[in-house]
Amino acid sequence: MNPIAELQKLIDESDSIVFFGGAGVSTESGIPDFRSQDGLYHMKYPYPPEMILSHDFFIQHPQEFYQFYRDKLNCLEVQPNRCHFFLKELEEVGKLKAVITQNIDGLHTKAGSKNVLELHGSVYRNHCSRCGKDYPAEMVFSSDSIPRCECGGTIKPEVVLYGEPLDQETVEKAITVLRKADLLIVAGTSLTVYPASGFIHYYGGKNLVILNRDETDFDRMATLVIHDSLGSIFSQLKINEKGTSQSQ
Repeated sequence: MNPIAELQKLIDESDSIVFFGGAGVSTESGIPDFRSQDGLYHMKYPYPPEMILSHDFFIQHPQEFYQFYRDKLNCLEVQPNRCHFFLKELEEVGKLKAVITQNIDGLHTKAGSKNVLELHGSVYRNHCSRCGKDYPAEMVFSSDSIPRCECGGTIKPEVVLYGEPLDQETVEKAITVLRKADLLIVAGTSLTVYPASGFIHYYGGKNLVILNRDETDFDRMATLVIHDSLGSIFSQLKINEKGTSQSQ
């Protein structure tokens, strides 16, 4: 059986699927990942991106933080791709129970998925660090300098920076759905970023699928591994009216 057909069969036979995705899910929408040769971590800036995207740097150098943030993380005009839409359709027929994502681009929600657990937050949520007032992403990205609240406080994106903890409620929801799943599909992630990658250990179901362009340290644990672009993989899958997926 070819790998796509095997993936198809696993989806068809599963009733409680969880999808765990990383930056590779969004690259085909035009958003660069972080660690590939063309990713954000290989771009040249006065400071390393890992430093810029840290809590301490945000507090100490907000001007430089927002220069990078507006330049490289503005994804408001980016559209979902086939992977995002397939997951939305899989949720609609009741098979997919949750999307757990490390991405902050909001593309799963834009595609129409309802139960999206954003481990690292979202650029679409922003609040004043002083009074807590909410602000839209458009206001933050269109600002010329440090975005300020009417109270004078600095507006901060609700994204998890290095040195900040994950949202505990989101963590607990992710653990709950993973423990109940009968199929876990991990896609577009190197599984090297902790604590997010550690979530895979909470899965106790029968089948683990890893879809990624490159090898991961978890490949040996998987039922099925496909090293290919997600666009290629998901373009070969569709969902029929009865709610089971069929290869084209």
